[in-house]
Amino acid sequence: MAPDKFAAGLVQMYCSPEPDDNLERAVAHVREAARRGAQVICLPELFRTQYFCQREDTALFDLAEPIPGPTSARFSALARELKVAIEVSLFERRAPGLYHNTAVMIGSDGEIRGIYRKMHIPDDPLYYEKYYFTPGDLGFKTFDLEQGSVGTLVCWDQWYPEGARLTSLQGASVIFYPTAIGWHPAEKDEWGQAQYEAWFTIQRAHAIANGVFVGSVNRVGHETGNIRGNEVKGAGLEFWGGSFLADPFGRIIAKASHDKEEILIGTVDVKLQEEIRRNWPFLRDRRIDAYGPILQRFGK
Repeated sequence: MAPDKFAAGLVQMYCSPEPDDNLERAVAHVREAARRGAQVICLPELFRTQYFCQREDTALFDLAEPIPGPTSARFSALARELKVAIEVSLFERRAPGLYHNTAVMIGSDGEIRGIYRKMHIPDDPLYYEKYYFTPGDLGFKTFDLEQGSVGTLVCWDQWYPEGARLTSLQGASVIFYPTAIGWHPAEKDEWGQAQYEAWFTIQRAHAIANGVFVGSVNRVGHETGNIRGNEVKGAGLEFWGGSFLADPFGRIIAKASHDKEEILIGTVDVKLQEEIRRNWPFLRDRRIDAYGPILQRFGK
């Protein structure tokens, strides 16, 4: 039987041009989070490299790996050693020419409990993800761990209330959002604060509307997508950090800076979740008989 509470750990980190360096620093961060009491630990989106989707380059498909594969094996051994669960975001090579942006949930016994393939794939300036990633085909997922029930969505998924709702309806106590989001430098002065606040607000809204804890885990630093010294010209992206954990009332339990590596630790309290849902019974009052039109692209 799962406990009433568990400690969630969110790792906010910068990503260097060297994948192996990023891997070793992520391992060190997980160790530190576990030392500080975290029982379920989430890493940022595609942390093994700088954010490479800023350009379209067939050579970058070589960064992908199978699941199970070397990175998941490394974290499986680490989870088993530390007796913690770890969510690992990977560029998955599913088959020749078929790739996904995938979150791997590893239990505290070191076993892979399942994977979630990112469902919503953006295609915006410097976020050319449709070139690399096939949309997920596993649906929305919640994983039952010894610590509790954990859901996950990935980055662009965080703007969609449908994803948060369907994940919550599978029993999640917390939804993790491994993320890589930042500012275009030319836009930051005019739009930067509003962009960050919109991102921050919509995820707190998911927590409130669904009665779940939400943990959003971003990276920090300026990147052009430099991989192993292959310098890329351009303005790049400034990843805005700001990782946070919110409770089902939308209150912020822990929040990181915009420019530093940090490890956040916060408690996911299942009894608090139930207490809030009893007072705000949104799941009870849903009109599931009236929601058929949501399957249409637009109402007219």
